[in-house]
Amino acid sequence: MAFTPLHDRVVVRRTEGEEKTAGGLIIPDSAKEKPAEGEIVSVGEGARKDSGELIPMGVKPGQNILFGKWSGTEIKLDGEDLLIMKESDIMGIIS
Repeated sequence: MAFTPLHDRVVVRRTEGEEKTAGGLIIPDSAKEKPAEGEIVSVGEGARKDSGELIPMGVKPGQNILFGKWSGTEIKLDGEDLLIMKESDIMGIIS
């Protein structure tokens, strides 16, 4: 990918939602909720303090994260649906 986010922003690829319920029923696309989990694809260099000092990012590419349901801006890069969000929108890292 030829895109690098600026400052404290990250590019996230959503994980796919569940295809079936626990009982085995197939969930149609129109009824699925967008998952609030994803994998970090790319990160910016970090935010800067008023003094100009760089605050490094707390996440890195390849980590799986949990984020808010309405977080980020949806974009399409190289035919792939991705999200761009600020690091502060990330709730936690899934290990």
